[in-house]
Amino acid sequence: MHKQFRSVILLSCLFASVLWSQSAPPSASPVPPLPADIPASAEHFSVIIMNNPAGQQAVWTASDGTLHMFFQFNDRGRGPKTTSILKLDPTGIPIEETVKGNDYLKSPVDEIFSIASGKASWKNTAEQGSKQISGPGFYSALNGSPAELGLLAAAALHNGGKIALLPEGEVRVQRLSDLDIESGSQKKHVGLYSATGLDFSPTYFWLDDSDKDHPKFFASVDDWASIIPEGWESAAKPLMAAQDKVKQSRSAELANKLANRLPNGILFTHANIFDAVTATILRDQDVLIYRNRIESVTPSALLKEFTPGAGPAAIDATNKTLLPGLWDMHAHVGDNDGLLNLAAGVTTVRDLANDTDSLLARRQRIADGKEIGTRIVLAGIIDGPGPYQGPTKVLVSTEAEARAAVDNYKRLGYVQIKIYSSVKPELVPAIIDEAHKNGLRVSGHIPAEMTADQCVRLGYDEIQHINFLVLNFFPEIKNTNTIARLTKPGEVAAGLDLTSPQVQSFIKLLQDHHTKLDLTLSVFEDQYMARVGEISPGYKSVANRLPAQIRRGLLTAGMTPPAGLDPDIYKKSFAKMLDLTGLLYRSGLGIEDGTDNMAGFSLHRELELDVQAGIPPAVVLQNATLNAAKIMSMDKDLGSITAGKLADLTLVDGDPTKNISDIRKTTVVVKDGVLYYPKELYTELGVVP
Repeated sequence: MHKQFRSVILLSCLFASVLWSQSAPPSASPVPPLPADIPASAEHFSVIIMNNPAGQQAVWTASDGTLHMFFQFNDRGRGPKTTSILKLDPTGIPIEETVKGNDYLKSPVDEIFSIASGKASWKNTAEQGSKQISGPGFYSALNGSPAELGLLAAAALHNGGKIALLPEGEVRVQRLSDLDIESGSQKKHVGLYSATGLDFSPTYFWLDDSDKDHPKFFASVDDWASIIPEGWESAAKPLMAAQDKVKQSRSAELANKLANRLPNGILFTHANIFDAVTATILRDQDVLIYRNRIESVTPSALLKEFTPGAGPAAIDATNKTLLPGLWDMHAHVGDNDGLLNLAAGVTTVRDLANDTDSLLARRQRIADGKEIGTRIVLAGIIDGPGPYQGPTKVLVSTEAEARAAVDNYKRLGYVQIKIYSSVKPELVPAIIDEAHKNGLRVSGHIPAEMTADQCVRLGYDEIQHINFLVLNFFPEIKNTNTIARLTKPGEVAAGLDLTSPQVQSFIKLLQDHHTKLDLTLSVFEDQYMARVGEISPGYKSVANRLPAQIRRGLLTAGMTPPAGLDPDIYKKSFAKMLDLTGLLYRSGLGIEDGTDNMAGFSLHRELELDVQAGIPPAVVLQNATLNAAKIMSMDKDLGSITAGKLADLTLVDGDPTKNISDIRKTTVVVKDGVLYYPKELYTELGVVP
């Protein structure tokens, strides 16, 4: 149901927007037409992405009493288009449901569910099963409409505030507050609700609960995308403001509960330190932290006695490895990311596209201790308007607009510009020129009609995503602002000859320009190495620890090769991507560790994939710490465990320089001198520690 919409946002990493002074956003991407057979009596909703109309939801009751829901949106040619038909029991709980259409990546959707004689049965592209049920249960459709959230809420409220989910899990729903809203002459009183059990944290939504016995879905709003009734679009802003107050209050409570500020400092004793400068282990060391700085690093034999309780809090790190805090160089920070990242030992992320208002506000809350989060390095996105534009408000059509966008990012404190896929090729030189004049790095996708070779020659400092490196050798694939940038590399990479003159020439070009590479391998592993209904290899080791609905969502990440191609072509292409990664490393090129994927867990997988590609574990750790800090010119204060530097550290149980997967065994994390226990963070997220 609504989870399909949320998982698109999370797993496809589409967050991207920038506050654009007081001007209206440029022309919106075309909204797909509403099917002609939807009755005029249907309740119509707008799907809005970054203030731009992007799709619709329609809800109506047919003459046979069944409830119909249509849902679609357009995101760069991608997006779901589904029709759900539900039969409800007298209490409003679905006892039959069919969902047909296509999912976000245009794969067919054919989902059915029914309850008969106390037995629930379901089948979709990822799952098939049945179970006996003795009480109320609500089927959580993988591909249903957001409006189903209203049905779920009503069912839970009629059942004492909670209800079992099918196939598994439980959801708890509570009313948090209410609000009077208006749009023109219309006025309405709506309630803010939360549902716990659908995500790592509560899911917030608004119901029209004027009929207390039959509340129904009114709106879902957030910084990236909103669904709201047609004619009520102007109410999204006050709804979001009221919702944000509740979310921020919860964040402040968690920060107060989980952040350990120790005024007398922290002392790690008998630690094996990863020296990021030499990529070696310094054994049996003591590290003293005072306030937010590393006070000293000394051999444990020199440890001076101190009185327990009067000195720093001592942490025995015997047989454990103390590393600098990890960096994720490709993030799009969301509500749960702070806890997920810190639990995984990630203390700094580079945000490569987000809503500027919300991101800057979140950054300030983190600095003020009102929200748990990492350090956030700011990179701003620029795209061009059109049917395949990215979900951002910063859409430029002229050189003047392009230069102004760069200048605005500089004014807001951004340090990097990310060029996106629909920027006109003729504007790329101006963006690069203006960014470099302002002292900003430039990176990005490769815009449609261009190649990576051209972008490097024009001055890209780095390239995002390994698929664009592959596409450099297939210039006939030009529409790379569409889904083709995901599907085509999976079809052609397997046949790439890494010894060819074209590949060798391109590597020489990257060497000459000192171009850095943000490969995001874990994203492509998820898409290419799993089929629908399978969990990607990158998540198999943690899937059973995740909340049930998150785990189910992982079953839909895989892509199926087009009919007529080798059914294993995607897997072969991903193997070639790993081979290419190893070649790039052996060629002396700078490999970054960024995920563009689920926070925390995906960085661990990114490091494992680097090792699979042939990069030594110690070098991988160096890339994820000191080398990342150097790229962002922040190594004076971060990236290594050195006296005087900021206290960002992670303690792991094992030695990831020998077994990179030990990086997953995080026991203690320090960020800016504040201590966190991953077990506590994971527990708060519903993750089994």
